[in-house]
Amino acid sequence: MAWDRGWGLALWLHYASSHQRGDSVLWVKGEYFDQFDAAALAARGLLDRDAQPEMFDRLAWFRATWAHIAPGISPLIVRAVSEKAQAWLFFARQADGSLTALSSWYTLAFCPVYSGAPDDVVKLRLLTAIAKRMRHPAMKIGCIALRPVPVEDGTAALIAKAFVRAGWGATRSPATVNWIADLTDKDFETYWAERPGQVRSTVGRKGPKTQMEITIFDRFDEPAWADYEAVYATSWKPEEGSPAFVRAMAESEGSAGTLRLGIGKIAGEAVAAQLWTVENGKAIIHKLAYAEAATELSPGTLLSHAMFKRAIEQDQVTMIDYGTGDDGYKAGWMDRARPLEQISLFNLRRASGLIGYARERLSGLVRRAPVD
Repeated sequence: MAWDRGWGLALWLHYASSHQRGDSVLWVKGEYFDQFDAAALAARGLLDRDAQPEMFDRLAWFRATWAHIAPGISPLIVRAVSEKAQAWLFFARQADGSLTALSSWYTLAFCPVYSGAPDDVVKLRLLTAIAKRMRHPAMKIGCIALRPVPVEDGTAALIAKAFVRAGWGATRSPATVNWIADLTDKDFETYWAERPGQVRSTVGRKGPKTQMEITIFDRFDEPAWADYEAVYATSWKPEEGSPAFVRAMAESEGSAGTLRLGIGKIAGEAVAAQLWTVENGKAIIHKLAYAEAATELSPGTLLSHAMFKRAIEQDQVTMIDYGTGDDGYKAGWMDRARPLEQISLFNLRRASGLIGYARERLSGLVRRAPVD
């Protein structure tokens, strides 16, 4: 085992093999960081926008999350490197010594971040190497909680399997859902015809009557942002968790040309606002609000109609992601909900891990699935 403790990083070598399954031998080099700059230097661009198609997998996303809404006392960034692939996991250390995902309520999916296009076999080996190293007494980690982790693509199962292989206890439990619309081979007319009659009727009745002026910005615009904030302040939504984070995201995505900021005005007054991003064939609905005083005019529905039409016709997306949460209104615009889970991991070498795992396995208050 080799170590380098310079400026918040450590190195290890791990010999990963599974001879009983006939797998080939894989050498894995590992590092952990407690500074984003150190991680960026090691990544050499592999965590940047050009290399990572999903915004929640980029170093810039994790860095901004920490800057505005740090979910712990310090970050812990872990990397495993094989000959042709890498895996990264981004954690937040808690005061009690446990770890959580480096995520926030703005994070719609928490996943390991890969480079080099590894297959599932290599992903498992890389994650297992990380899990074995994190179990070492020197790391002093008893418990880890990760959410929201996607289920359908196998991410939740893969993480749990890797940590169990490394000697951890693991449970999986429902966290929330993620509504999506699959638009493959669909134009807007086809998509719209599939919407519930009530949604289509509302647009048909209220659109001509309301005559709402709609503008969709693909670059950050200060007056438009002022309108967005004004609408949000007069909406039914609770107070924004981190206005600075949302603005920073809008500015960054505006610079990249992926921002879609929709503003709806009636008689010159902003009454509806939506914040989307569109990139790599997928649109994500991050934020939406409308002024409660204008509820009877359905400004939110009218703006949604325009935003969906723009995304499908002009941006030609093949998927629209309505974020997390099982809000009833999402079903009218989406096709289905995908499950997201919390993965709870327990280091069985530490008392806190043993106690936590026993509590999870024995508790009858919350149904959790143990991973064997």
